[in-house]
Amino acid sequence: MKHWIAAVFAAVLALPVWAVEMGDDGLHKTAWMRDTFRDLREDLAEANAEGKRLALFFEQRGCIYCAKMHNEVYPDPGLTQLIEDNFFVVQLNLHGDTEVTDFDGEVLSEKNMARKWNIMFTPTILFLPEAVAEDQSAQKAAVAVMPGAFGVGTTTDMFTWVAEKRYDLDNGEDFQRYHARRIQERSNGSLD
Repeated sequence: MKHWIAAVFAAVLALPVWAVEMGDDGLHKTAWMRDTFRDLREDLAEANAEGKRLALFFEQRGCIYCAKMHNEVYPDPGLTQLIEDNFFVVQLNLHGDTEVTDFDGEVLSEKNMARKWNIMFTPTILFLPEAVAEDQSAQKAAVAVMPGAFGVGTTTDMFTWVAEKRYDLDNGEDFQRYHARRIQERSNGSLD
């Protein structure tokens, strides 16, 4: 019995201190995610009032790639700080029933909004500009979409590229060229 108790105690100590919280909906939760009424017009106004960019995170229960991002990528201190300082994050459930109000006024469940916006897998992040026309959907207005799980370097580069509004620069450096340059600048042997 003592060995069993010692084994359980050792296993608990081996768990990472930053273990990711899971919500009742089965989605990973972070301190920088906002719980809102999911009216994107209100969320954008609040993000702007805080001097932040609105980012919509689509995730789903059991998503191994979402788990990878929450366990291996988002805990990076530099990336966490970048997100906390610059982004107003609203999490959406790919199969959820909570109502979402799009910028064009259409109200749909999360799962139907995902269909409207052609979100097919998770994680997918939509990054929004500071202003969206009343007749535009979030998917049409997005300045960038990050579909899938990536490493810390790629994810940090995407959040930086959006935060710095590099998509607006007329310098011929789209995200892929920016990311390639950042990889060379890091020159740590990683392709991330």
